[in-house]
Amino acid sequence: MTSRRILVLGDSLTFHGPDRAYAADEPRLWPNVAARDVGGTADIVARSGWTARDAWWALISDPRVWADLRRVDAVVLAVGSMDALPSPLPTYLRTGLRYLRPDGLRRATRVAYRSVQPRLAVALRGRPAALPTKLTVRYLDRCTSAMRVLRPGMPILGIVPAPHHAPSYGYVHAVRDATSRAVATWAERAEVPLVDLPGLIGDHVRRGQGNPDGMHWGWDGHEMVGAAVGRLLAREIGVPDPS
Repeated sequence: MTSRRILVLGDSLTFHGPDRAYAADEPRLWPNVAARDVGGTADIVARSGWTARDAWWALISDPRVWADLRRVDAVVLAVGSMDALPSPLPTYLRTGLRYLRPDGLRRATRVAYRSVQPRLAVALRGRPAALPTKLTVRYLDRCTSAMRVLRPGMPILGIVPAPHHAPSYGYVHAVRDATSRAVATWAERAEVPLVDLPGLIGDHVRRGQGNPDGMHWGWDGHEMVGAAVGRLLAREIGVPDPS
């Protein structure tokens, strides 16, 4: 049987486990579980905090992605979950903290921001989000349109944004429902099958069965998501259902 290759464009939910971040070849991560179930391997292109906009930027600027797109059998756009997170500071300021110098100023500023972020998320009722909902849809649409020009007929999957129960965000996730609805509407129009992350992982997160940060998942969660993605991939690329 021919080995399948799956490209996953994602955020930290693709490579964080119950205690820390893991190398992309860790077999328990959900992209690798999904690829295993269809008899293949996964190429994970992801970073912490990535939104749909970052996936688009990777698609148009990362030569690794260009090479992968010529060879993969399917793409999973596993972005959107971070888009709806509260972001009291504008993204360019929040991500720019890493560039502050000297080192002591950078560390102190980060500590100060992390200490006030939960309170600001509550006070501002989860707004603004890291990426406005309309931009999430716009960048998802750009990604799929571009890939369909490059690889007509290649299966593309998406996700319904995942929930969190994170003290670092004051347990606030006010924009997620609106983002989820908008993504679902777009996916129906664009004919992109979605994996229902809230339905799969919601209880796992709310019951504290994942990472203590309330954001990332335990290995059971990765297995559940990987199995669901694997079933959908099997249908889309025409291999026997792994179940």
